[in-house]
Amino acid sequence: MSARSHARHVVDQFGAQASAYVTSAVHAAGADLDRIGVLLRARPGAQVLDLGCGGGHVAFTAAAAGAAVTAYDLSADMLAAVSAEASRRGLDRIETRQGGAETLPFPDAIFDAVLTRYSAHHWRDVPAALAEARRVLRADGLLVVSDIVAPEDPLLDTHLQAVELLRDPSHVRDYRVSEWRALLEAAGFEPGAVMASRPRMDFASWIARMRTPEIHVAAIRALQATAPAEITAHFGIEADGSFLLDAALIEATPRLGR
Repeated sequence: MSARSHARHVVDQFGAQASAYVTSAVHAAGADLDRIGVLLRARPGAQVLDLGCGGGHVAFTAAAAGAAVTAYDLSADMLAAVSAEASRRGLDRIETRQGGAETLPFPDAIFDAVLTRYSAHHWRDVPAALAEARRVLRADGLLVVSDIVAPEDPLLDTHLQAVELLRDPSHVRDYRVSEWRALLEAAGFEPGAVMASRPRMDFASWIARMRTPEIHVAAIRALQATAPAEITAHFGIEADGSFLLDAALIEATPRLGR
């Protein structure tokens, strides 16, 4: 059996489920999207990159706030679903481009804002992607990273990464907030405000979106059933496997004089 590249894993996992991510209630709303809308309304006419756009919810929010948006993703099927939904909503300031986060096909200093939501935990090389985001941002630009984050406690972190990988073989890592700060600083950003949230994952829909094989579902449920009390309490693991995740929206600006 020939092994697939990580990029192929991502495309295979998400392309077939593109419409599920456009319609997903977990992805379609949230305080982080509301915050993105507020930030962009303060930048009228902004040129925005939605990096790893997935189902397009950041792109839709940004366009509704008056921005011109480039929705960028590795999956052609996902981009097609975003274009179709943008047309349905009457959002005519969204264009799509295909590619990976680590190599952006855009000139230097072209965007007023780079936004990424629920994507970075799939990136093969986060430092390279952040360096590219820094390159394409204007000096007075804004980076917003919104993603699932790992708890700082190693016990909780290990459990999270294990169930994420069992559910989705394209998963790389949910980074801790402390790791995000270090990564952003290394890429030439000044990390700013952090907004935390705790989205609830309905187990049945969580595994259905990824078409998780039954053997992996059983392994996740076994990890949950045998988890120490600290894990059960932190993640609020319910009888049907549903649980809470930690998420954070981090705002950052390019560091001057870099």
